[in-house]
Amino acid sequence: MGLKGFAEGGIASIVAGCSTHPLDLIKVRMQLQGEAPAPTRSVQALRPALAFHTTVGHASHIHVPSPPLPPPPPRVGLIGVGVKIVQQEGMAALFSGVSATVLRQTLYSTTRMGIYDILKQKWTDPHTKNMPLTRKIAAGLVAGAIGAAVGNPADVAMVRMQADGRLPVAQRRNYKSVVDAITQMSKNEGITSLWRGSSLTVNRAMLVTASQLASYDQFKEMILEKGLMKDGLGTHVVASFSAGFVAAVASNPVDVIKTRVMNMKVEAGAAPPYSGALDCAMKTIKAEGPMALYKGFIPTISRQGPFTIVLFVTLEQVRKIFKDF
Repeated sequence: MGLKGFAEGGIASIVAGCSTHPLDLIKVRMQLQGEAPAPTRSVQALRPALAFHTTVGHASHIHVPSPPLPPPPPRVGLIGVGVKIVQQEGMAALFSGVSATVLRQTLYSTTRMGIYDILKQKWTDPHTKNMPLTRKIAAGLVAGAIGAAVGNPADVAMVRMQADGRLPVAQRRNYKSVVDAITQMSKNEGITSLWRGSSLTVNRAMLVTASQLASYDQFKEMILEKGLMKDGLGTHVVASFSAGFVAAVASNPVDVIKTRVMNMKVEAGAAPPYSGALDCAMKTIKAEGPMALYKGFIPTISRQGPFTIVLFVTLEQVRKIFKDF
């Protein structure tokens, strides 16, 4: 019985993840807008080509003032980012990292959906057949945390593959597939790089799973109890879109920080751009203002809504197919 929940959730998640992947890619690109580029080593002072030794303590230097920083590029909206990607990188670029999405959904979503289903069965009152909202939220928190820990390597690979096209050609990682990405990260940055930002992934997954799965069940039960709609496609769509909105509001700030920490490029011998999640959050707020934590919210809700609808509508259909197994 428990394994069936994993299979049903996995199939539904892969279908939903692949169908909404372009929106997820646009969201990642928008969340990286305005991020300061990695610092480059600059020359502060130049010694003259013909310098004579003096009896004074040290030779004279010519001080060259640092060039003024260029103004930040203008912010581009959802449609603008999508059009720019297609123009500069081609239509296929909208599916950059889709192999990582498939692996991520296979690991992360299959695990969280299966564990949530098991906890739901155990924690549902056998007499009333109801599960209190607090228990739904608790089940979502537990399932999300475990699923995120399992799926983090694929999550890092997906973020990097989606963000690669915005980098200058010389700085691109050019991963061929999710397997190549994970292999190169392990080889060049160490095995621990696969769990970079894992605390953020876990926190985000706990928020998303608790808000998404718990609120879907709660909205669905409320609609059926009040007799607003019958149990069918209409109910599933309304409940899933509402759940998607709740999940987007709850998770977007953590999602922005997670994206930036996972995507940061650490140069050998240089300090990383961010020392951790809190440092990234503080630097982001200081440089771009607090609303930067809701950067990419429009594509987040634009993706979270359809994703959640496809996820739960597919899940309900898969459950019908697997009902007799």
